[in-house]
Amino acid sequence: MTDYLLTGLVKKRAEISGELANMHDTVAKLLRDLEHLDATIRLIDPDYEPEGITPKLFRPPEDWSKRGQMSRMILSILRVAKEPMTTREIANQMILERGLAMDIKMLKLMSKRVASSLRDMREKGRAASDGSSGMYQTWEIAR
Repeated sequence: MTDYLLTGLVKKRAEISGELANMHDTVAKLLRDLEHLDATIRLIDPDYEPEGITPKLFRPPEDWSKRGQMSRMILSILRVAKEPMTTREIANQMILERGLAMDIKMLKLMSKRVASSLRDMREKGRAASDGSSGMYQTWEIAR
């Protein structure tokens, strides 16, 4: 039992260590890029102080998904569905499962994203629709 546990812990530590090394490389590259930008700014205006520029942080909205997460959630919802679901029903379920604020704006946005993802899955043979069009098109897992 402890051999498997130790092997798993060693593997996890190696993954984290590798990720940290990649982050160090990324930080070093970003620092070099900043130095080059600062030098270019000083060439154009020697009196300008680039260090005084406040950093602009990018924070993705809470409704963004990580790569592939939306497709996995849609397929998961369709797997447990007892009958084919409309795009809007799937979007509504996704909003509930992700704990997002339920309002008409979010429902419309999520419906568009779900519809796009479903069309992509249909092209790949993972999902099937009933053939109608619009928001009331029903979807199920392709068999």
